Amino acid sequence: MTSFLFLNTRTEKPAGSPLTASPIRTGMAGTLLKRYALPLCLSFLSAIHYAQAQTTFPVNGVASPREGCYAFTHATIVKDAQNTLPDATLVIREGKITQVAAAATIPADAVVVDCQGKYIYPSLIDIYSNYGQDAAPPARRVTNVFAQLPQFLSNKKGAYNWNQAIQSEVNAAALFQVNNSQAATLRSAGFGTVLTQRPDGIARGSAALVTLANDREHKVMLREKAAAAYSLDKGSSLQNYPYSFMGSVALLRQTYLDAKWYASRPPGEGVNLSLQAWNQLQQLPQIFATDDKWNVLRADKIGDEFGVQYIIKGGGNEYQRIPEMAATKATFILPLNFPAAFDLNSVADARLLTLTDLKHWELAPTQPGAFEKARIPFCLTADGSSNLPQFQANLRKAIAYGLSEQKALEALTKTPATLLQAYDQVGSLEPGKLANFLITSGPLFQENTRLLQNWIQGNRYIIQPDNGQPATPTTPTPPLPVLGKLYYPFTGYGWETVPTPQDILIAHATVWTSEAAGKLEDTDVLVRNGKIVQVGKNIPAGNAIVIDGTGKHLTPGIIDEHSHIAIPGDGMYDVNEPGKSVTAEVRVGDVVNPEDISIYRQLAGGVTTAQLLHGSANAIGGQSQLIKLRWGANAEGLKFANQAPFLKMALGEGTKQSSWGELHRNRFPQSRMGGEQVYADAFTRARAYMQQGPDKRRDLQLEALAEVLQHKRFITCHSFSQNEMLMLMKVADRFGFTLNTFTHVLEGYKIAGKMKQHGVGASTFSDWWTFSYETQDAIPYNARLMQQNGITVAINSDDPEQGRRLNQEAAKSIKYGNMPEEEALKMVTLYPAKLLHIDQLVGSIRTGKDADLVLWSDHPLSIYAKVEKTIVDGTLLFDRNNDLLVQQRIAAERNRLIQKMIAEKRTGAPVRAVVYNPPTPHQCEFQPEQHAHETLSH
Repeated sequence: MTSFLFLNTRTEKPAGSPLTASPIRTGMAGTLLKRYALPLCLSFLSAIHYAQAQTTFPVNGVASPREGCYAFTHATIVKDAQNTLPDATLVIREGKITQVAAAATIPADAVVVDCQGKYIYPSLIDIYSNYGQDAAPPARRVTNVFAQLPQFLSNKKGAYNWNQAIQSEVNAAALFQVNNSQAATLRSAGFGTVLTQRPDGIARGSAALVTLANDREHKVMLREKAAAAYSLDKGSSLQNYPYSFMGSVALLRQTYLDAKWYASRPPGEGVNLSLQAWNQLQQLPQIFATDDKWNVLRADKIGDEFGVQYIIKGGGNEYQRIPEMAATKATFILPLNFPAAFDLNSVADARLLTLTDLKHWELAPTQPGAFEKARIPFCLTADGSSNLPQFQANLRKAIAYGLSEQKALEALTKTPATLLQAYDQVGSLEPGKLANFLITSGPLFQENTRLLQNWIQGNRYIIQPDNGQPATPTTPTPPLPVLGKLYYPFTGYGWETVPTPQDILIAHATVWTSEAAGKLEDTDVLVRNGKIVQVGKNIPAGNAIVIDGTGKHLTPGIIDEHSHIAIPGDGMYDVNEPGKSVTAEVRVGDVVNPEDISIYRQLAGGVTTAQLLHGSANAIGGQSQLIKLRWGANAEGLKFANQAPFLKMALGEGTKQSSWGELHRNRFPQSRMGGEQVYADAFTRARAYMQQGPDKRRDLQLEALAEVLQHKRFITCHSFSQNEMLMLMKVADRFGFTLNTFTHVLEGYKIAGKMKQHGVGASTFSDWWTFSYETQDAIPYNARLMQQNGITVAINSDDPEQGRRLNQEAAKSIKYGNMPEEEALKMVTLYPAKLLHIDQLVGSIRTGKDADLVLWSDHPLSIYAKVEKTIVDGTLLFDRNNDLLVQQRIAAERNRLIQKMIAEKRTGAPVRAVVYNPPTPHQCEFQPEQHAHETLSH
């Protein structure tokens, strides 16, 4: 007797014209059935086998275990990206694949489905998703620190980490809930499996691998803990720390060290469930979410530091630095959320767009193809796509822009499954794997192909009805579109090819050596291999490029001892880490932005070296980074090799927060007296730390302070008032170290003798005064008076605009203090080099020093002087004539791209509104009452 039973199958939409089912046999009678429409067959027919179901769930009623067996015949079966079987059969039973072959044996009890003209593919896998997770609280990027009540410790109840951004205890599997509405949307795009995580925090805990079947959570979960997740975004945490980007890096680095210590901690040290979970997750695949190519490199550097190879989720602009991406050795997760064209309704709208915006719109779709060409392994994700139809359209666009269909399929099937150690379950069509597959009307990536059904764990989900017609063939793939070139950096003023050092002879110039030789008329300087090799008259050029310096002036490159350029973020919010009074663990070097246009602009002002400093929001800030302005290099390429390490400290109003408003009355110190105690306490703790044994918990904050006590790290201190400077010198004397530099030091002229006695140098403003209460006594004679007392004095900028005119800032001391002109120039060349301990390499023109040179059109201390050429390490990085050509290139490229965008809109393609977000320059101050020229949110 033949038995019939309703099948528990899923349907996204009502059935339309069906795929057809071949005659099938069920039961012992082997009864032949007529052809039935596929929806009818799959909804009503099944052979019953009372196998012993392996389940822990009780049955409320009569058990009816079923064994669904189906044979899909005459299909083109794409087993994986490398293997396609024409006219083949796929057999599944109990949600698993049993056969995939051209001549498969069809079981007697199988429902036979004729797939003539159809294609079968593995269902797709998305390795970066938050499917089934409750929405995390929104990320808290504070836009007004003065309006928020400070929170210093986590308010999460339980034995968890002190910082709420570390949430390694979060278990996505425990939070996961099947959401058929979300799943249906993902299924309609071809996905059958996703890795789901709760994207909140720096350490985000574990991610779970689940299918998109509409079933109980325990049935769809393939791996409870399939990966661990991280980012540099603190997420929803309301704690003050980390406040800055560099603070996030520091917290992640310290957590690695804390977890290592925790694993072998002495008895009685307590329980930290976050660190316990962190250690348990280290054997899993480690996924690091970034939003930018430079963050990719920052994440990879952290991984290298702790022996971790991350799987890196990119932000979409990694194509701009493919060699660096390849050097990470990482597998990437690439989003396909290509930017839409801008809606350019007027010339005013177009003026608000940078060339970077325009070029990224054009070149973003080349990213997957560029990764494939460079043989960098990657997956693709729908994360960030505004909608899944747009994801599919962008996937086809990526193929049109150079991605092969084979690599596209691999990136959505085998690669993510392999990374998650789940290729034995999903990712291809092979016996023993889950019955997760797509039935399509034609080749998957063909524009007119329709996704008909998505089978997940043996359950059918109709995506759209089949009209019985094969996909309409499309025209052959057109050639790659004509695209603009990449620039390095990716700005209008970037290079098409990054320049390299050349042999150069600057002939017949007035050479300001900043050495004992003084100013030399009609003199030549020869540069070879990035070094100055000869200074004199009538030097043979040989093969060197000759630059005629007749009537021009050659000086050493200008050195800015106090700068905040090339630090990413929004104004004051990332140059300061104000979350604690002492943040010596943060490092500006972790966050250097090599694409800051201020680098190019300051090259145009003759600057070749700059010290990038933490701000003045706390008593002990972060570690500085010295850079050469090597425009076109990456962040590591900018860094000054073997620099003397510095630490920023600060005195004054910003450190005590008493002027920050009524909400800021609970962070110590609240007075200048309290400030002294912060310094004394910090160095007392550092001294005790130095005396601990080798098994101590590594504390990066105390390590940096210990380096100061050991004379391995130097202090530069923000200062205005003489009374506080005197206090800090006494603290330094008490702990046995010498302050290196008072920066700003506006009342230095009052205590120059004490400064000389202590041995501290000065880096000051030329003529800034009365911009705050504590600068009322500043005078423009300050630099000259300190210099006359034997103090090494430099002039600094603390401002990206002023950094372009440091030659003029130095000249002011000639006006105010009758300073000799060569001494004035040394305040922005040799003397800052001395303060930074790099004068053996830069700061003057002398044989053997780095070839950092500036050729001026006029006397370098004149307001009429213009920089004609700036050379760094023998590389010509600014040339005024070339700059004019670049401006013409920018205008032409902008016009081309704007016209292309307008044409794109006419095709009906989606567009987006123009929103202008002007960059905010970084400065040192962190006070709401500052004068307009020093307010950091202007």
